[in-house]
Amino acid sequence: MRAQAGYQGLAQIKALGFKPDIIIGHHGWGEMLNLCDVFPGVPILGYFEFYYRIHDSDVNFDPEFPMHVTNYGAVRGKNTINLLALALEQWGQTPTRWQYDTYPAWARGKMRIIEEGVDLSLCAPDPSLFKKTVKVGPLTVTPKQKLITFVSRNLEPYRGFHTMMRALPAILKARPDVVVSLVGGDDISYGAMPAEGGNWRQKMMKELEGQIDISRVHFMGKVPYGDHLTLLKRSDAHVYLSYPFVASWSLREALGCGCAIIGADSVTVAEFIKDGVNGISTPTLDHDKLAENVLRLLGDAKLTAKLRKGARDYAEAHLGMDAYIARYRAYIEEIVGAKLLPDAPAKPVKAPAAKPAAKAKPKSKAK
Repeated sequence: MRAQAGYQGLAQIKALGFKPDIIIGHHGWGEMLNLCDVFPGVPILGYFEFYYRIHDSDVNFDPEFPMHVTNYGAVRGKNTINLLALALEQWGQTPTRWQYDTYPAWARGKMRIIEEGVDLSLCAPDPSLFKKTVKVGPLTVTPKQKLITFVSRNLEPYRGFHTMMRALPAILKARPDVVVSLVGGDDISYGAMPAEGGNWRQKMMKELEGQIDISRVHFMGKVPYGDHLTLLKRSDAHVYLSYPFVASWSLREALGCGCAIIGADSVTVAEFIKDGVNGISTPTLDHDKLAENVLRLLGDAKLTAKLRKGARDYAEAHLGMDAYIARYRAYIEEIVGAKLLPDAPAKPVKAPAAKPAAKAKPKSKAK
């Protein structure tokens, strides 16, 4: 249905007399599959995000949530659009080495790794935030307090929410000055809801009832982007956990903001976080080790400063938006075989000066 809708949309554009030099889109849901029939010969550049696998990936990574072998076929079935898109024999791109490697060797020939970027002018350190009281929604953190941050679109095991929550009792007990920010909704982005019902926040709060000081743990929900960046820039320790799956944009933003990051040792995160250089690597599912690493970071100012600098240095070397666009642009030009329009924006056209209003002629007196 999505493929046919995409086809019909492009057919309307074609009827208006437009022919593209290239078609660019995401291969995840099927809209791109029939576009070659509208514009035969026009190259298609598709985003290949993830190739589902039974081993060495998210399936059965967490022994707490095993998948029965009878469901393996359904996982393979998720590659249907991937395979149809690859069969078009067009062009592809993906943002990380690991995502690239999830695809079969025979499929990689038409794919390119293009590291995604973030706006490093927005995602930048702000040391002034540590010198004043910062308030974001229900959370207030003073200069004398330590802020631990955690971000996920939705709070769920795929992003290590259960590991994070189980680490909090030890952290909060050891550091009375700690305040915790947990950004994310209560829905599901990946995986499934708890088998017994409810959401993962409710499940973990029930499991940890009486073990954490809830006055210092703030469930922020989904926040405006400016608040998200403020929390990252003020963070004393940012925790980013993930199964072997697609890395979040928030990890790139945290690196840009110069966060002191404790990152999972899963292959997804390890591609970004080098232990002792731009973050601390921690076992993805080990909450005791996570608590130990967070407390180690909070107690070592020199290590914190080193990791903050390392995070920003990594972002400037790999994650700049301008460099990302340049890489993408070069790939498009390679595929099309022609240069795109110049990079420089056109000079704004000055509006003509307004003419002074003509003076109204005096009305003749009525006779």
